[in-house]
Amino acid sequence: MRLISAERLHRLATTIVRALGSAEREAAEVADHLVRANLCGHDSHGVGMLPDYVRMARAGLLVPNQTLATIVDHQAVLVLDARRGFGQAMAAEAMRRGCARARETGAAIVALRDSCHVGRIGHWAEQCAAEGMASVHFVSVADHDALQAPYGCSDARLGTNPFCAALPGEDGPAVLLDMATSAIAFGKARVARNKGLPVPEGTVIDGAGRPTTDPTGLVDRHEGALLAFGLHKGSGLAVLCELLAGALSGGQTIAPHHTKRDSIKNNMLSIIVDLARLGDRRTIAAEAEALKAWIKGSPPAPGFAEVLLPGEPERRSLARRSAEGVPLDPRTLADIVAAGETLGLARAALVELIGGAP
Repeated sequence: MRLISAERLHRLATTIVRALGSAEREAAEVADHLVRANLCGHDSHGVGMLPDYVRMARAGLLVPNQTLATIVDHQAVLVLDARRGFGQAMAAEAMRRGCARARETGAAIVALRDSCHVGRIGHWAEQCAAEGMASVHFVSVADHDALQAPYGCSDARLGTNPFCAALPGEDGPAVLLDMATSAIAFGKARVARNKGLPVPEGTVIDGAGRPTTDPTGLVDRHEGALLAFGLHKGSGLAVLCELLAGALSGGQTIAPHHTKRDSIKNNMLSIIVDLARLGDRRTIAAEAEALKAWIKGSPPAPGFAEVLLPGEPERRSLARRSAEGVPLDPRTLADIVAAGETLGLARAALVELIGGAP
């Protein structure tokens, strides 16, 4: 494992995204998002995604410098089509429009469809919280083979279908829940494979529907599936994410009558609420802090050193990795460098950006 500074990773990501054809602003926006995901401890959604982005862009499945098409603009409702644009830029603009509309109307529903991979969903809840907005986000994943086996199924029928919600506090989200509805995200299985590690028990089944801790079949050969978290409860939420984000937005679901082109295409339904329209923001924040203190005051259960609330692991990782650097395995780094080379970037220059050969 190598510790690489956020600054180096940002330059690496910016260089590769620019080479894909993105303008400076878009390249910086994508790099900002990817590196923050790494800093928050979500390496599954960080710079390790760059090889996939390069592959999709070269196949015409990711379109740099795209603009959002407004399909519906009716009071508190916005339906926006990203037309396979860079998800980090498309979702950022969708949230900007959603927050502006919520400030006018009190709340807004934003349906973003046909976006290339929008990345870490918590990022969009953080963006809304910074504007004083509470938000809820349902996400579906389309245009590639299913990855998640719903409760009772022996094979994959859904994507990882994330869910996210956050309440703003005094300086960002007071609480932020960001999770795949699968027991782990597919990217976490990829990271485990790259490191040569097993995945946790109860997260993956093999091609015969049997439990396994080996991620290689799933990642390398698309055999088997991720399991839903929480048995039938997580599975039910995954189904609702598919329908609310995929069907309700007008984007495609993962149902088999749709052609799949082996890309990562997201649909996201976001509900954004302006706290100023509900009451005094400081009073709401104080109530949130009181509840957090009440929960954290519980004596930790056996096997736990302390009680953590949603969002705390990410904040701690952000502080630690910002100071120490981001740990990345040699295979991930080698894959990123190789992807950059396919764009005509010099290997020596890419290696220099990460501070030495992978």
